[in-house]
Amino acid sequence: MQEDFDELFDDQQEEEQESALYEHYNFQIDAGQKQVRVDKFIANRIDNASRSKIQAAADAGNILANGKPVKSNYKVKPGDEISVVMDFPRRELKIIAEDIPLDIVYEDDQLIVINKPAGLVVHPGHGNYSGTLVNALAWRYKDLPLFSSVNDPRPGLVHRIDKNTSGLMVVAKTELAKTKLAKQFFDKTTKRQYVALVWGRLKEPEGTIEGNIGRSLKDRQVFTVFQDGDYGKHAVTHYKLIEEIGYVSLVQCQLETGRTHQIRVHMKYIGHPLFNDDTYGGDKVLWGTTFNKYRQFVNNCFKLLPRQALHAKTLGFTHPTTGEEMLFDSEIAQDMQDAIQKWRDYIANREIGE
Repeated sequence: MQEDFDELFDDQQEEEQESALYEHYNFQIDAGQKQVRVDKFIANRIDNASRSKIQAAADAGNILANGKPVKSNYKVKPGDEISVVMDFPRRELKIIAEDIPLDIVYEDDQLIVINKPAGLVVHPGHGNYSGTLVNALAWRYKDLPLFSSVNDPRPGLVHRIDKNTSGLMVVAKTELAKTKLAKQFFDKTTKRQYVALVWGRLKEPEGTIEGNIGRSLKDRQVFTVFQDGDYGKHAVTHYKLIEEIGYVSLVQCQLETGRTHQIRVHMKYIGHPLFNDDTYGGDKVLWGTTFNKYRQFVNNCFKLLPRQALHAKTLGFTHPTTGEEMLFDSEIAQDMQDAIQKWRDYIANREIGE
């Protein structure tokens, strides 16, 4: 069974065991998992957990495979349920309110639309327990019931965008708004358009990419496309060429579904990784010449845009209480604009010199 570790770490409910032990983590091993030692498996999935600490936990009988204690050299296999248990409850994740400025595009009594900068993590977890959008929201809306609970790690969130992606997000301010907005995202009735700078020249000026997206069977930290079978989740991305700029292309992407890293994974799948996407291979010179001058130019572009070139430009939805159709548009983030202009200047000067 495939698991999203964000859900495992952030949404997992504590459950008291019959033996008076408390479950801290639970992993359902999917069909694609290779057999590896349980201490290595857990160390790769729990932040700041050393192999020695995990081995000590196993020696104490605190690591279970299918409900039975196992030693650290136990080999996990497909179908296993691995649990880490302790004799004390897991510490609840407390949201710390922090005065972090937000770029607010629109706000009323039900919701807020923000223009998220690249680098801002959306919600706490995986080592980011402060400095996130949720910490900022907890400060700004500390008097609202939806944000007063310390047990909800994602108050008001109905969708999210990657840490190093910039652009528009909507956040609910009431339970009613959260429920109705979440249903729109689930029903795929929202309008979301992104702008991406990708490597290469597209064979077709527009098209649709379909393919299940799931965690890679070779590297669990990244996602990939699975053409056949039941693995992964159905994903659809529509793309359209905006501008061809030499060895890169500016592309509009419209999401029909909202899978983790969807645009980044789909564009790599068709041979056009996002420019400077270090997770999916876009942080290398993939198109162009072999001249040192050209490579230096690309590296300079990377310095201007030290992240994947992706911006959530347009966001549309139905207002949860008024029923009004809301549509918002944003300017492409400045670092991405700078990199695009640098490419335009490079190509223009190259053509003049030819």
